[in-house]
Amino acid sequence: MNLSTLTLAAAVENPGKIGLIVIGSIIGLAFLLLILAYGRLWLQAWLSGARVTIAELIGMTLRKVNARSIVLSRITAIQAGLDLSQRELESHYLAGGRVPNVVRALIAANRANIELTFQTATAIDLAGRDILEAVQTSVNPKVIDCPDPTKGRNTVDAVAQDGIQLKAKARVTVRANIDRLIGGATEETIIARVGEGIVTTIGSAVNHKSVLENPDNISKSVLSKGLDAGTAFEILSIDIADIDVGENIGAQLQKAQAYADQERAKAEAEKRRAMAVARQAEMKALVHENRAKVVLAEAEIPLAMAESFRSGNLGIMDYYKMKNIQSDTSMRNTIAESDQKPGQQ
Repeated sequence: MNLSTLTLAAAVENPGKIGLIVIGSIIGLAFLLLILAYGRLWLQAWLSGARVTIAELIGMTLRKVNARSIVLSRITAIQAGLDLSQRELESHYLAGGRVPNVVRALIAANRANIELTFQTATAIDLAGRDILEAVQTSVNPKVIDCPDPTKGRNTVDAVAQDGIQLKAKARVTVRANIDRLIGGATEETIIARVGEGIVTTIGSAVNHKSVLENPDNISKSVLSKGLDAGTAFEILSIDIADIDVGENIGAQLQKAQAYADQERAKAEAEKRRAMAVARQAEMKALVHENRAKVVLAEAEIPLAMAESFRSGNLGIMDYYKMKNIQSDTSMRNTIAESDQKPGQQ
């Protein structure tokens, strides 16, 4: 009889013993799996002073929390001297926050002696702002180009009172204001306000030469307007990086106005010409109408003469005298016309 047969026979004789062996094997396997899954992370936390139990790690997994992210973030915070509880970090993670980003921001603020609480940092992070970038900008001021070249414009164009266009570029140095980061306006607002200030300052200048001689007047004027009010930044300085002379807008406007006046004068002249042509046509029609009336009146003469003959008011001798007078008049007119033609030539 071999060994396997003896073991099987012993198992049949002691069924309770085999059950204990199976249960023990299952427990051992489960313990081995836990060690493989959480042992390294638990050991790392224990050695770093950010102790966490295996049960807490399992609870994070069941709550669909990234246990590794929470533990590593807490280790980083404790090593930097910040007392952040696991519950706080886990709560922010479940709210949709970026836990590692918040922890790094708190560490940076602590190193730079910037007052920033965990509640404020998480609120800024949940608001969609990059709290780490805000802290870095607060420590190391940021330079913003005005206008933003990525938007398609490279200069802020304005026209002085003498009609000369000036093209300016400005660089705005800003520092993040943590207290106004929630609800404060973004960089686009700073760029828009600075651009508006540059246009206003150049537009109020008497001539473009005064602007070119003292470009720092633009910076002083714009900076004095308090353009950072209501924004998430504090403007430290506004520097005019470049200013160039553009086109003569005043001359172009005068040219356009002269062309418009010319076109309007042409339209008025065309209107008067059309009215004259219409009046000429009316006069010609009136002449033809009057000629028609004359023809009608001449047609009445024979009828009137016949009536005079019948009534005795006109005799035959009177008729011949009238004809003679008409003939003499026609002859004189012909002679006069023949005398005038050589002189006219």
